[in-house]
Amino acid sequence: MQRLRFSKENVQTWGVNFFREIRRFRQKVTWSKIDRAVSSFINQAGILEGIENIKTPTRLFLIPYTSGYIESNNNDTESTFKAGMDIKYGINDSFTLDAILVPDFGQTAFDNVELNLGPFEQQFNENRPFFTEGTDLFSKGNLVYSRRIGGPPSASPSISENETVETYPNTVNLLNALKVSGRTSEGLGIGFLNAITEKTYARIRNNDTNEIREELVEPLSNYNILVFDQRFNQNSSVSFINTNVTRFGDFRDANVTGIVYDINSKGNKFNISGDLKMSSIYDDKKGNGYSTYINFGKTYGKYRYSIASQYVSKDFDINDLGINFITNYHNVAANFNYRILNPTKRYNSFRLNANYYIELENTTGKAQDHWINMNINSSTLKNDFIGYGFLVSPFVTYNFYESRVPGRPLAFPATANAWIYFSSNYNRKFALDVEPSVRIFDQENRLNYGLFVSPRYRFNDKLTLIYSTNYNRQNSDIGWVDFSENDIILAERNRTTLTNSISGKYAINNKMTLNLTTRHYWSFAENVQFHTLLEDGTFTPNNNYTNNKDANFNLWNFDLSYSWWFAPGSQITALYRNNAQNFSNEINKSFGSNVGNVFEDNLNHVFSVSLRYFIDYNKAKNWFKKV
Repeated sequence: MQRLRFSKENVQTWGVNFFREIRRFRQKVTWSKIDRAVSSFINQAGILEGIENIKTPTRLFLIPYTSGYIESNNNDTESTFKAGMDIKYGINDSFTLDAILVPDFGQTAFDNVELNLGPFEQQFNENRPFFTEGTDLFSKGNLVYSRRIGGPPSASPSISENETVETYPNTVNLLNALKVSGRTSEGLGIGFLNAITEKTYARIRNNDTNEIREELVEPLSNYNILVFDQRFNQNSSVSFINTNVTRFGDFRDANVTGIVYDINSKGNKFNISGDLKMSSIYDDKKGNGYSTYINFGKTYGKYRYSIASQYVSKDFDINDLGINFITNYHNVAANFNYRILNPTKRYNSFRLNANYYIELENTTGKAQDHWINMNINSSTLKNDFIGYGFLVSPFVTYNFYESRVPGRPLAFPATANAWIYFSSNYNRKFALDVEPSVRIFDQENRLNYGLFVSPRYRFNDKLTLIYSTNYNRQNSDIGWVDFSENDIILAERNRTTLTNSISGKYAINNKMTLNLTTRHYWSFAENVQFHTLLEDGTFTPNNNYTNNKDANFNLWNFDLSYSWWFAPGSQITALYRNNAQNFSNEINKSFGSNVGNVFEDNLNHVFSVSLRYFIDYNKAKNWFKKV
């Protein structure tokens, strides 16, 4: 629950606006008129007067929780009990402190894990409320990927030839976290976030003696974010942000600092924005890295444009508390777009985008990416959404990461892809989302195509079910699979991915809901020819390499939860979850067999109940007076 903040002034004038989103019509209604010709809306707020002589109560809220878990699989059954507390305290009329003591995120939504054959980690959405609520300040400069906090350990265990890793934890326990955020009357926003994670060990077995030893893979660690954001001229700002990760002992530490600016002209017709960032890694491998970005654009009217450029040095690394995949490049991007500002005889909204992008590797000057794109997004008078577009990359580009060896690029052929999507009005009982796509390559037999279909049906005002299926096929895809002596081995592979999911919500009443989410993911990659990567980025057939590097991966997730808001801010949630996954180097192209195999041996069951109770200090203090 949130409380409005009031300053200590006896007479106050507020800039305010009220938004109502009518989801079934895909419309937004505002109290103060928003001019759609202007890209920003904060400076178009209405004026609220008549706020006088407000006595602000203490803003202190306590949310203790308790939860219990029973986890079961074919090997064991375990039970866990947890208890902790969330605290929200209004330091003054401008700043609020949020803290979690002994947090519990066991009921957050599951991650959509995929079969990852590429050189980079998979990026996941943040589903933990503490890291999603009131965190706008911390997103300045895109330096924070909060999943790092409590994510996988930062180190791998060192093992000898007669040892194997028996247990390597997927996550690190978060001990506590707090954040302070707010904005002064002079427009200075201040954000501070700190989190501490506990020591984490891997278990290693000696194959000769069967003895188990533990090795530290993540020490006690402190994560810190500090942000200052100064607004001026109604809709402009300059920000300073610093992120720091300190790992105790002989482990890697990191610090990243950034200056971010967003300057709008009078009338908000033009914008210049950008940043300057520096990363410092404290270990034996990396030092300081730099990144700078600048963008200029017209942000007013039907016709708008922008041009931007970025430079990233080789050693720029924000991955201890942020996420970035590629470095050592510079780029130029340009955009032109046209939009209607008011409904016409055919459209409620219409926007045409034309984009150009080129990215060059700093050391060699070779193009890592180079394309032209045009797309149209529109909504009809019946609130159906229609979009379509194409992207052409007409020249060979070079992937400097697929080979897993620095300085050894893989040439990527010229390519073109096109797509179209249709999303019917969700106000109808039956609605449908459809998106087919195709991508062709200047390489023999190489072709990608896919189809996404998602029907939804609203049975009544209480029950809606949504089904989604996504099919993707990659023929003659080229990617790294292994090293053999001094060779980099590539595979020419056919890959098929099929994802099916169902989600639904049943509103028992205005305080109770049943929620269902299921997902089955199946992807297999069948290698048809191995190749050796050559120095110039091309490849030649390798008939001597015969290892089985095929991949067949299944993942199943099922969540069924019951939620009861029995008092303001207070909730009981019961969750039944089961999940399983199966990986094999043997390809099985039967859908039914894959579904059956994923359940056969490794289905995990979790039943949990969580109670959160909201306590308002202003009411709680009266409890003791009555005693």
